Amino acid sequence: MLDTPLLIDGHWRAPLGDRSGEVRNPATGQTIDRLPFAERADLDAALAAAAKGFETWRRITALERGRIMHRAAALLRERAETIAGHMVREQGKPLAEARGEANAAPEHVEWHAEEGRRAYGRVIPSRHPGARQMVLREPIGPVATFSPWNFPVNQLVRKISAALAAGCSVIAKPPEETPSACIELVRAFQDAGLPDGVINVVFGVPAEISQYLIASPVIRKISFTGSVSVGKMLGSMAAAGVKRATMELGGHAPFIIAADANLDAAVKLGLMLKYRNAGQVCAAPTRFYVEDAVYDRFRSAFVAGARQIKVGGGMDAQTQMGPLANARRLDAMDGFVEDAVAKGAVLDCGGRRIGNTGFFFEPTVLSDVPEETRLMNDEPFGPVAALVRVGSVEEAIERSNRLPFGLAAFAFTNSLATADRLTDGLEAGMVSINHFGLAAAETPFGGIKESGYGSEGGAETLDAFLTTKLVSHLSLQPKG
Repeated sequence: MLDTPLLIDGHWRAPLGDRSGEVRNPATGQTIDRLPFAERADLDAALAAAAKGFETWRRITALERGRIMHRAAALLRERAETIAGHMVREQGKPLAEARGEANAAPEHVEWHAEEGRRAYGRVIPSRHPGARQMVLREPIGPVATFSPWNFPVNQLVRKISAALAAGCSVIAKPPEETPSACIELVRAFQDAGLPDGVINVVFGVPAEISQYLIASPVIRKISFTGSVSVGKMLGSMAAAGVKRATMELGGHAPFIIAADANLDAAVKLGLMLKYRNAGQVCAAPTRFYVEDAVYDRFRSAFVAGARQIKVGGGMDAQTQMGPLANARRLDAMDGFVEDAVAKGAVLDCGGRRIGNTGFFFEPTVLSDVPEETRLMNDEPFGPVAALVRVGSVEEAIERSNRLPFGLAAFAFTNSLATADRLTDGLEAGMVSINHFGLAAAETPFGGIKESGYGSEGGAETLDAFLTTKLVSHLSLQPKG
């Protein structure tokens, strides 16, 4: 599959140059394949194909576009097990999590297929007799998408599906670390009958590709999911060309436990959200703000639960948490833990690498973590939780909002009044209270502040891919 990883104008082929990068299995640390990298001539070909594909796709009716997308969704369901296996091998997540991600992808395709049929305009009553004023929504043009390695399918399918539903063509740059599942995802669209050039796929040096594609006059919009620092750079490039952008950037999610919360439910969900995908989730909670009255009980139960998590290779049916993505993440976790302990935090469990093979790290809990630690200010993107005692929900809200991030926030309370205070007070694009209610196809996913702008999913999902055109037409009677 990786010998011909580029899809350009309907054909899978190898790049024109000889540059490549390693694809590693995080569970072993070993190189399992090499991925050829695109050169500038390959990108030029992809841009030309996307321009041609857009002119074809925009003229196909929303009904027919939806039919093709529904066929792609059906193929994705048939191939879900294969796609899940690719993710386990290249990304490291447990097979159960990979299956969940693979089986959710068709839902996103189907949702967007139907939303494409509801991209309504409107008629505005005119102040001029005989005039008809119409508002039309039209596809913006070819789109460049950049998606991350932590959820290879989940992130890419949202971007592709929204662009296609709106009538746009796509040049996708999936993550080089986890290419195979992304290639299989795109093959489903191609096999469903998508016209040549409507989706194009390139891999390569990320900075080179993003800079070249965003600067091209062919590209009218970008969609990026990744770190805040990279997002700021890409956003600046897009702004230089006055191009629309959707940015889903990093977060540092708080998890608030009120004194009246159901502690069993809070502990169970907190453990799942913190340690799924080894904590490599942009919406994963790290800062657990617990009211004083229940702090000790929550801490005891949470630490006990973290100690029981089975860490191992993703194909092991008993594994609950897999490895980190690479050795750099291991070094980052060491740094977060060492800094927190040096500044007074208590290491309740974990805090160390596991073994000498692969990139495994223990599920880690630090309690009584001071505000000035790196862990309380920088997103760890790994399996490290910080427990903090607070005197009230109001204090928890204030401390949650202290950072420049605002992607997701979680809370537990049995009080409707407290839930209302959390809803109104938390500065986040997504707030989930007493359960995990994020990331479904029908709900918007996106952040505020430095966590980005724009939403993927939900009724808002097509907004950034459509332009608004006013047509004001006055019928003139011929003279004579």
